[in-house]
Amino acid sequence: MLLTQRYSKQIAGVISCYDRVVIQGILPGWCFDRGMTTFLNVNKIRIFDYPQFANALREEIRSHAVSIAAENNIEIEFIRKVKAFRKDDRIKKILTKRGTEPGLVHIFSAMEKCTSYKPWYDKTTGTTSLKYDSGKCLHYYFYFIDKEYGLCYLRVPTWCPFRLQFYFNGHNLLATKLSPQGVNYELRENAFLNIDNWEQAQSLSDSIRVEDLHQVLDILASRYVPFLQRYGF
Repeated sequence: MLLTQRYSKQIAGVISCYDRVVIQGILPGWCFDRGMTTFLNVNKIRIFDYPQFANALREEIRSHAVSIAAENNIEIEFIRKVKAFRKDDRIKKILTKRGTEPGLVHIFSAMEKCTSYKPWYDKTTGTTSLKYDSGKCLHYYFYFIDKEYGLCYLRVPTWCPFRLQFYFNGHNLLATKLSPQGVNYELRENAFLNIDNWEQAQSLSDSIRVEDLHQVLDILASRYVPFLQRYGF
């Protein structure tokens, strides 16, 4: 017997919707070693000059993050120990003072693992290329409240190939769709305790389009990674 059947008398309603969602974003031409090698060759950048090329982009992201923080009167908080505290708990404390209006909430930075490339000379073929490597680089966590997606964050590494990570909560997204339709609800933490019209809520949940999310992600990537448009991404 299903839980929804066994406890039907204790269940106010049942709904299917997105919960916590984490999405990875990559640059198609830069996300693998041969692709990055081809980019350097086409743009006449020496393979062994790659570190200088990547470092310039790193500094561009860092200065851009500092500029965003200054514009929003926010101090970037560097996390020295990964498990010193939970970022979500810190954000909750900030929101109690700040409020929940849309906009940038906070910026964390931390040294974390990342994929990288290293120049390589093949003695057999006499050619140079980039090979996969791993290391650590500074990452920024931009926490913000979107008027439709609610509290989100975008994680931006400062070293190539710049794999982004985006987080949002599908329950918050559904909540922003319920209110304009006049559907009252009670949302505590990450759970809907009650919704006045479960059928209408399910219909709204089913209407969430991935294509709309694509547009949001493109805007966010361009906002926090300053060189994307310059290279045609």
